[in-house]
Amino acid sequence: MTVSKDQKSSAAKSTILSVDAMGGDQGPAAVVAGLSLFAKKDRETRFILHGPSKTLTDLVAKRRNLEGRCTIIDAKGVVTMDDKPSQVVRHGKDTSMWSAIESVRDGTADVAVSCGNTGALMALSMIRLRKLPGVNRPAIAVLWPSRNPQGFNVMLDVGADIRADADDLLRYALMGASYARNGMNLPRPRIGLLNVGTEDHKGRQELKDANELIRDYQGNADFDYVGFVEGGDIQGDIADVIVTDGFTGNVAIKTGEGTAKLIGDLLKEAFKYTILSRIASLLALTSLRRLQKRIDPRGKNGGVFLGLNGTVVKSHGSADALGVAAAITLAAQLSQSQFNSKLAARVAAVLPQEHENIKGDSA
Repeated sequence: MTVSKDQKSSAAKSTILSVDAMGGDQGPAAVVAGLSLFAKKDRETRFILHGPSKTLTDLVAKRRNLEGRCTIIDAKGVVTMDDKPSQVVRHGKDTSMWSAIESVRDGTADVAVSCGNTGALMALSMIRLRKLPGVNRPAIAVLWPSRNPQGFNVMLDVGADIRADADDLLRYALMGASYARNGMNLPRPRIGLLNVGTEDHKGRQELKDANELIRDYQGNADFDYVGFVEGGDIQGDIADVIVTDGFTGNVAIKTGEGTAKLIGDLLKEAFKYTILSRIASLLALTSLRRLQKRIDPRGKNGGVFLGLNGTVVKSHGSADALGVAAAITLAAQLSQSQFNSKLAARVAAVLPQEHENIKGDSA
């Protein structure tokens, strides 16, 4: 198998992750527990924890496998889920979220991880880290369970910005392809553009324009473009990367999560209905657990902010220790592959200068 330029290894170096310990619904105890779970499998990665020093020192002291691996930076302020991004940008310098991003900005850490307010995290990341040259709108990419051999598809954008024109969608395709190479080890990923139908004449004008742009660039960018895909293909095996605008992507993943939870609840009710159904549930227990593990969002928790001068991983706000460990695992993998520098090089190499200048603010 040929290894693409994005996948070439570089000199090994110690990985340092910057972690906002105060952002999640379950508090710093779940975050530290997640670090401990990750540390059982990885003995090299080090952590910078941001939050109230006394609280974090006490929590880390209870985890022997974190001894000597955590640097704690005192940050007493906390960004809540109700805080407006604009307010956080103006008045959030004392918060753990701001401090976590700052460690990436000044080069102390490789990747920032937070379970906190998505809007505030994106706003701070854009202000402090800035956008990569050639990127007009950053995107949030997630891994979604699918029928593909790798078990997941990349989907972006899922909420960084509700708008996206043809030029933005092309850049999402480039960034999604680079993420698939480095995050899922796919040398030549297949890209699909989400639409209301697969025919070329369907959809809004910006989707038709993006369809042509992405098709034209597939040769230079080392990906295969499969054209328009529909909602049912998000979890299918037609494409490895699903490209869409943030409004549509966010609605799609929230709908998928809600549907998965509904099916799980209905199955539990069905198996409790009669004595025979309870017996059947015991017989099917192994298969049900295998299914639960396959679709459990905690196992691939972590949306990646793409298009910034630094890597930020957004964990689900309700993540428990297992979910936090998954987000930390993803962050470490992206750091070790030097993903962000490869993504920047890919965007710069593929898009010629005249295309970058289609928009005055894209540089």
